[in-house]
Amino acid sequence: MTGPAKPKTRLGQALLDQGVLSQEQLNRALAEQKATGAMLGESLVEKGVLSPGVLVQALGRWLQIPSVELRHGLVDPPLLKLIGEEEANRLMAIPMFKVRDTLTVAMAEPQSLPTIDRLRQITGLKIRPVLALAPNIREFIQKYKGGDINVDAFLTSLATTDVEVVERESIDDGPVTDLDRMVDGSPIVNLVNVALLTAVRDHASDIHIEPEKRSTRIRYRIDGTLRDLMKPPAGMHAAIISRVKVVAKMDIAEKRLPQEGRIRIVAEGREIDLRVSSMPTLLGEKLVLRILDKANLQVKLEALGMREESMAAFKRMLERPHGLVLVTGPTGSGKTTTLYSALDLLRNPELNLVTVEDPVEYQLDLVNQIQVQAAIGMTFARALRSILRQDPDVIMVGEIRDEETARVAVQAALTGHLVLATLHTNDAPGAVARLLDMGIEPYLLASAMNGAVAQRLARTICPNCATKYYPTQSELLDAGLSDKAGRSFRKGAGCQQCHDTGFRGRMGIYEVMEVTPEIRRMIHRAAPTHEMRERLGRQGVMTLRDEGVQQVLAGKTSLDEVLRVTHNDDLTEEPQAPAPTGPSDVPPAPARTPEAAA
Repeated sequence: MTGPAKPKTRLGQALLDQGVLSQEQLNRALAEQKATGAMLGESLVEKGVLSPGVLVQALGRWLQIPSVELRHGLVDPPLLKLIGEEEANRLMAIPMFKVRDTLTVAMAEPQSLPTIDRLRQITGLKIRPVLALAPNIREFIQKYKGGDINVDAFLTSLATTDVEVVERESIDDGPVTDLDRMVDGSPIVNLVNVALLTAVRDHASDIHIEPEKRSTRIRYRIDGTLRDLMKPPAGMHAAIISRVKVVAKMDIAEKRLPQEGRIRIVAEGREIDLRVSSMPTLLGEKLVLRILDKANLQVKLEALGMREESMAAFKRMLERPHGLVLVTGPTGSGKTTTLYSALDLLRNPELNLVTVEDPVEYQLDLVNQIQVQAAIGMTFARALRSILRQDPDVIMVGEIRDEETARVAVQAALTGHLVLATLHTNDAPGAVARLLDMGIEPYLLASAMNGAVAQRLARTICPNCATKYYPTQSELLDAGLSDKAGRSFRKGAGCQQCHDTGFRGRMGIYEVMEVTPEIRRMIHRAAPTHEMRERLGRQGVMTLRDEGVQQVLAGKTSLDEVLRVTHNDDLTEEPQAPAPTGPSDVPPAPARTPEAAA
């Protein structure tokens, strides 16, 4: 194994070139270093000129190696036993995490080949070195030397976290009132506090609290991928679960059946809703907390990131007085956000907008939102039938799951309503095939449908660690970029700010299919999906992969990320539709009343 190339410049000059230090500060630090003999970096931190985080990032760029400022959740404590406390202090290295046969180790001297060889000999694993400052490494060796996190000591040392639980029994109970200020000094309460606050600060969408044989694993989902947050000892699992279930108003005595609850907290100065779901597993209960933070919700249509042509087509679908507009994609692809953006464009005092959702994720002004409750018979189809008697102008259906809901939605679109809905398909033409498979007659769907939008969420390159790279020939071939061989592309190298992923934030990739007269005729005759795709291609409509490649060429995301999120676009099933039973031409919308549709 060869280490990184030796830097051609001195550290002081590198800090100056990176803009983290002025010439005056450098001159003063060099003079003090000459007098005291201290290391330049340590001297700068001690004098408060640089923070440890800034210094370690600058050192990482100088040495051309990943760097990290260790914090709780980045280090898996039991791994310290692989090398032992004494050897860890001697080598000034601490294992962070293990993926298959590769151990990532934070080291004060990641370029030291003898140290790497020694670590490989002790552990029997491949070693991936990461730079960390020696004081930071010593701190965490001391903290984790027992093999488990000393959660009590760790949490007691934390500053009081600004999280409070508030009570609000229902959506329309009026102003939020303070129920329970979290009690300072309680390890369990503080641990839950830390998990919630860290997830909110890092813009996580979910928190997973999972039982393991010897510990509890707490992870959160950022930009669609799960990351470890902390691993408290197993003895704390039941107490953590009970704490969350108490504030979510769930039955703490019932551990055999799944439950759902809701928490409202105030963190970072704003109200945040948490949807809590419990599930019994072999080792104990698992909880998933969905974080609904309005600060992360972008409801302006322009904020979706569609290309100009796609945005214009989407707006034309929404500007029609009636019809069916579908948004498709897998779970977690941002479909609900797209529908909320459409509602934001449409809402005004002159229209009656009604939604049916499961669950209602965010409250919108001027929109009447209804939550599905299957336990009492309030299904999508039943709610839709009732809505049709409420004189609606625009109806949003959270998801079309079955033939009954699909049929009512299509009938509503045919009787003078604009219906927005989501559907699980791989691409926009596949939405037609799915509804035909559900039993909707082709001539009815042809009359009702305005268009469909398929979407994916791709992670965007971290601006802090963006670098150049050259994709493999197979990647270029998959992306249709064989002619770009030899051209450099952008990707993230990984840094502390992006948790060594190379990505920070996500962007939408959209395929917009507007139903033109020709597409309408193809729907009416139940044309195969591949024919519809070919026709859309001749009309200049880009596929999801083509849209993603455009974003790659613009330097917004990486090629492997686009290939990952669009890998199954061509797997949409062909429609197994009945033969058209209507007239040979596309019929006008049937004269149906809301009562008849119901």
